[in-house]
Amino acid sequence: MAVDFKEFNRKMDKTIEVLQEDFGAIRTGRPNARVLDRISVPYYGVDTPITQVGSVTSPDARTLVIQPWDTTLLKPMEKAIQVSDLGINPQNDGRVIRLVFPPLNEERRKELTKQVKTLGEGAKVAVRNVRRDAMDYIKKLKKNSEITEDDQKKAEKELQELTDKYIKKVDEVCAVKENELMEL
Repeated sequence: MAVDFKEFNRKMDKTIEVLQEDFGAIRTGRPNARVLDRISVPYYGVDTPITQVGSVTSPDARTLVIQPWDTTLLKPMEKAIQVSDLGINPQNDGRVIRLVFPPLNEERRKELTKQVKTLGEGAKVAVRNVRRDAMDYIKKLKKNSEITEDDQKKAEKELQELTDKYIKKVDEVCAVKENELMEL
């Protein structure tokens, strides 16, 4: 009997997705609307992401322009961006908010690269935790005599290969983000 790893595979996929979402929030030298995904404003009593209450455009290589669909949101948007960890001072002209991204200096690039490495390590730990849960599942199947010892060894080998594949994927995603950060 082969051991089914679909659930564990899905969990490892989710770990990669979460890592990529986290990386989307780390700003690089060029503007990306995803840096606004974690910033919310109160809209009809509900905290709503800025990207869902207005349009975000990038007119040039260093600027994001947010045009809210409801102009009463300009002040709350401005305040939310100021108190966020984005580190950019918004410019409100009464119709739109402009975010001018300064080029990253070398020190800031290194800080962000460390942050990428930390997030990558966290993702690897999450993948290994999924592996541990899968190992417990395999041992439980063996204990309940649902699989043979040979099946157990084969399943553990398959699980290790799956884990190695996802650890490699985490490294690849981290390397792409680090290269993006180090681009001038």
